Amino acid sequence: MNEAPKHDSRLAKEVAEFCAKQVTQPQAKRDSFPSSPLWAAVARTGTALWLDTGDVDAARELWVREFVALTTNNTLLNKEVQKGIYDQLVPDAAALLRKADAKMPADRLVQEIAFVLNAVHGLKLVRTFDADVSVELHTALGNDAEASYQYGKRFAAICPDRFIVKVPLTPAGLLAARRLHDDGIRLNFTLGFSARQNWLIAQLAQPTWCNVFMGRINAFVADNKLGDGVNAGEKATLASQRGLRRLRDQTRLHVRQIGASMRSGQQCEDLLGLDVFTMPTAAAKEFVKKNPPAAAITDKTRNDPTVTFAAGIDAGAEKLNCFWEITPGFERAAAAAARLDPRTATAKDVLGTLAAHGAGDLFPQFSPGEAAKVTKEGKIPVYASWKDRVRAGTASWDGVLTAAALASFTQDQQALDDRIQKQL
Repeated sequence: MNEAPKHDSRLAKEVAEFCAKQVTQPQAKRDSFPSSPLWAAVARTGTALWLDTGDVDAARELWVREFVALTTNNTLLNKEVQKGIYDQLVPDAAALLRKADAKMPADRLVQEIAFVLNAVHGLKLVRTFDADVSVELHTALGNDAEASYQYGKRFAAICPDRFIVKVPLTPAGLLAARRLHDDGIRLNFTLGFSARQNWLIAQLAQPTWCNVFMGRINAFVADNKLGDGVNAGEKATLASQRGLRRLRDQTRLHVRQIGASMRSGQQCEDLLGLDVFTMPTAAAKEFVKKNPPAAAITDKTRNDPTVTFAAGIDAGAEKLNCFWEITPGFERAAAAAARLDPRTATAKDVLGTLAAHGAGDLFPQFSPGEAAKVTKEGKIPVYASWKDRVRAGTASWDGVLTAAALASFTQDQQALDDRIQKQL
């Protein structure tokens, strides 16, 4: 694929103007929505309330003025595109792009149209809910720092006050995110699964927000019969929140923690006081149905829940503590990586620096066969497939889960791209 269009190119400006013209509905106002005493009490604990959906109708059922943002991703956008609501937009965008660059390769054309769909749907959510909206980079950019930077700049230019750019956890993503941060762009750094990953992200990328996908951690433990899965993701999320607060106290970094992949209303109650909840609508509905008493709605971020592993599972020996431990050695590795110059460093520099400081397991390098296995296993890796590599120190459970998440998003991105191809 040829070089990504520059953020200040004529093509980028024409695409931005095209996207803006597609959304003609008036801007909703926050105070036009009802208020909820329950969600207001949650917000008073310090938690910002986001919905994790791109479905306008589903969000409208729950939306109150205490909610401030929506987050979409490749999977959620694909669900909306597959409804056919943007089928006419595809040929219209293609005509614009072909006129602007008659020699644009077919794969770049599809990628550009996917960018348009993401931006237009994001604008629709902004207008409908008076909300900030997270918009995600195409998965093909995950290992291309320069292209990630250019497309991130382009998203921000389309809606600078309301778009939040989502960048995935890869070595290249860390470097691109830092450049975007240095340009004043708000970032939602995604695909995090551990406190230590977020410690590194905060120091090197310095985004506005980072994540722990807690539900998938619980599922990984339970599905692989390593334990009952209860509290594993919550423990990791709370440890990450405390780590980020420690960084705030020690430095000028102010990275906020998102609780992501929430699966239940109980998690909402157990994690009160977290910087951000991004809640699937089912979890938000369950919390509303629970309607906990006012006395129960207090900051829970100092809690450190117990995780019960199965008989015979030594969490330390199997390195399952990686989700919530931030060791002094890892802190030194992250500090070394943070000293890299994001404008000149490469992904190999990030990997080399981490490896030189004993953290080479964080980004496992996969052979083609192993990469295919990651994709085949889906969102929840099979413990038996990777335990030997983890024991050998060439992979980590948080790193494998991140790789699995990116592979899963890539499949959904491909489904979206395939629909674009059909419309062309």
